[in-house]
Amino acid sequence: MTRPLSRASQLRRTQSSLDLAAEPIQGGELKQAWIYRQIRARILEGVLAKGARLPSTRHLAERWQVSRATVDLAYDQLRSEGYLVSTAGSGTHVAAKVPDQFFDAGARAGDSPRPQAKPPRRGISGVDVAQLVASVPDVPFLARVADPSLFPLDRWRKELQIGARRVTAEQLSDSEPLGLHALRVQIARYLGVARGISCDAEQVVVLSGIRQGLDLCARLLLSPQDRVMVEDPGYLHAAPIFSRHAREVIHVPIDAQGFSVAHARRRAGVRLAHVTPAHQAPTGITMPVSRRLALLSWAEEADCWLIEDDYDSEFSYDSAPLPALKSLDAADRVIHCGSFNKTMFAALRIGYAVLPEKLVSEFRKARHVTGRSTGVIEQLALANFLESGAFARHVRRSRPVYAQRRDTVLQALRDALGPGRLHVSGEQSGFHFVWWLPPEIDLAAFQRNATARGLRFQAISDFCKRAVLPPGLVIGYAALEDKALLRHVEELRQLIPRISG
Repeated sequence: MTRPLSRASQLRRTQSSLDLAAEPIQGGELKQAWIYRQIRARILEGVLAKGARLPSTRHLAERWQVSRATVDLAYDQLRSEGYLVSTAGSGTHVAAKVPDQFFDAGARAGDSPRPQAKPPRRGISGVDVAQLVASVPDVPFLARVADPSLFPLDRWRKELQIGARRVTAEQLSDSEPLGLHALRVQIARYLGVARGISCDAEQVVVLSGIRQGLDLCARLLLSPQDRVMVEDPGYLHAAPIFSRHAREVIHVPIDAQGFSVAHARRRAGVRLAHVTPAHQAPTGITMPVSRRLALLSWAEEADCWLIEDDYDSEFSYDSAPLPALKSLDAADRVIHCGSFNKTMFAALRIGYAVLPEKLVSEFRKARHVTGRSTGVIEQLALANFLESGAFARHVRRSRPVYAQRRDTVLQALRDALGPGRLHVSGEQSGFHFVWWLPPEIDLAAFQRNATARGLRFQAISDFCKRAVLPPGLVIGYAALEDKALLRHVEELRQLIPRISG
């Protein structure tokens, strides 16, 4: 005789087949953040009870009309934070103990409700922790950072020791809100040579990275009635930062030359625009000089500031990069942002911005209020690293290594697809390129099979807000050491014929 299911078993079975409905995605919210928020809320509200089985990633992806890889990343984040557990053969379940206790399953009848803190009026919408895996070096094809094994660590240790010996009591008092003057001098000299920017050290502010630069610009330059423009597809962290300070974030489509100035001209009241002219994030398009001049002309007509995000221009493989947009900025409207976190190592946390002269005073005041830059010892070390030529040598030595890794991946794709059938963009520079899939390769099937083999890719659609582009994958190649890269490239080469049909 068949034994009746226990109440707990019935609950788990019911919820394993539950066709989860979803609330609408919020403006500016990333898809992974949306999935994460929906499931976490159901767990905390008790809709998904402890031990409840979740739908498979395939089922949920079909139901919510997202890629399976996007659901995988959201599930990974929920597992890493302790909300979910997965067991081979039995699927994914709500953990027996979840980290938050906003609901109390054991509360007794008649208990007084616990006081709840009010949520903040303004959250950081659209920030998706799952996207941060793109900064983890050992994630095959997902990471878009430098290989830390190429960095001359012994030389850096010496620079830190020298900095510790040479630091003065005045420097220890943190008296320079824009950053250590010696470092700002070296950054200005470096940008003059490498990016064609003519600036004074007084125009340079030392930051922890480009995102801090975006946040500082948003705080200082935007009012609640202003509009901001960002690229679509574009840098994932830009819109959430700007949305906290502006009336509207407008997602401007890109074309074969990058940011569409024609679309920008159709909107009024734009105070700030964020662009990536050297290596458009994520498509890798390089904005030609003619489009840069048109962009500068529009900015002057519209009384709009431009943020030039120059995140990886140091690594140009086939030719010298074009001079920075800032080098053409006769009207002094461009804020040029860059970072050493990409070129050296991610944990350094030193970036910079070159300011229009009229903004220097306001930024100096703001740094007094919002906090200063990286530690003075690290700044002294970097100043000497730049002045001695060690930084330039590091870039020169790393560039051919990254170029070879790029070529290895490209050749594997050519071999698997056949002559004349590989279409990519952005391969000329940086740490990633976009592979535009041929019609016979289904994006969801490819990502599903790749994930099963330990390979991770981000779809170009993950970077789009309103833009609709052909299926494509962003492929990071720089962070993997050569042996690991060869192994994963062979897995990629074998995977493609199995998916093509």
